[in-house]
Amino acid sequence: MAYVFKNVQGYIVAASASENLGEGWEFIEGNAKEYLEFLENSLAENAPFRESDIQLARVLEDLISLLIDRDLIRFTDFPHAAQKRLNDRQTMRKKTQLSGIVDENPDIIF
Repeated sequence: MAYVFKNVQGYIVAASASENLGEGWEFIEGNAKEYLEFLENSLAENAPFRESDIQLARVLEDLISLLIDRDLIRFTDFPHAAQKRLNDRQTMRKKTQLSGIVDENPDIIF
């Protein structure tokens, strides 16, 4: 289930996954072809921003680690929620790096 807002030509120009945001918003099935096409197009249009956000997040994680390593800040200076997020991200990064090691055969190049 979703709600969409269409322009005068009848094309979806905005969508809400769960809320009717007011006048002009219409209910649409979550698997409706035009809704799925709108979502796909929106994702494609915003891909450069998502990629930039991912790269910036990595820079910020590395910066925080550097500041902690140099004793300029303490991990405990961060609020508990931030500490949890940083730990979760660090755990995910370690798992991702380890998952790339499939075989120790020297003939295989990763």
